[in-house]
Formats: sequence, C-alpha cells, structure tokens
Amino acid sequence: MQDQNRPAWMTDPLVKDIPEKKLQFVEQLFAQGQGKSQKEMMAYLMPMMKKAKAENLTFTPQEMNAAIAAIRKHSTREELTQIDKILEKSKNTSHQ
Repeated sequence: MQDQNRPAWMTDPLVKDIPEKKLQFVEQLFAQGQGKSQKEMMAYLMPMMKKAKAENLTFTPQEMNAAIAAIRKHSTREELTQIDKILEKSKNTSHQ
C-alpha cells in the first residue's frame, strides 16, 4: 500500500532494503536542503550529521548510493541540480 505523503523515490525498488527510519532521514536532509546557499548548507549539514550519529543512523555506501539513485530517478532537472549541490557539499563536509 502506497502512503500518499511519501515521495515516489521512497517506494522505489532500489531502496526496499533500507530501513524506513533511514529513508525518512534522507528525505528530511534533501527536503530541507533545497534552495540553501553553500554557507547555509554547511550550517545545516553539520547538526544533521551529528543527529544521525546520535541516533545510530549509519549508512553503508550501498544504502546511500541506492537512496541517491532512487531520488535522482524521481527528480526534475531543477531538483537534480540541487541534489548535486547538496551531495558536493556533504562530500566536502565529511572529509574535513
């Protein structure tokens, strides 16, 4: 049964093995990251990453890649541009 409030990517077969709590975290990360500048994004990502750690939400590279692939599959061109910006910033954040 499809939940009307769930984004299409969350019901994609690519993410069927990822726990619901992790999917919700990724959804929140992308939804709240929309339209933020690089500076705003950095200020936003750090607490989100700490929150994930605090809740023991760790993602395997496979889970993260599957979630990103599913999101990209169901995104508009504008959303894809924003996703690329968010991913680039999160990559820079995690390597410091």
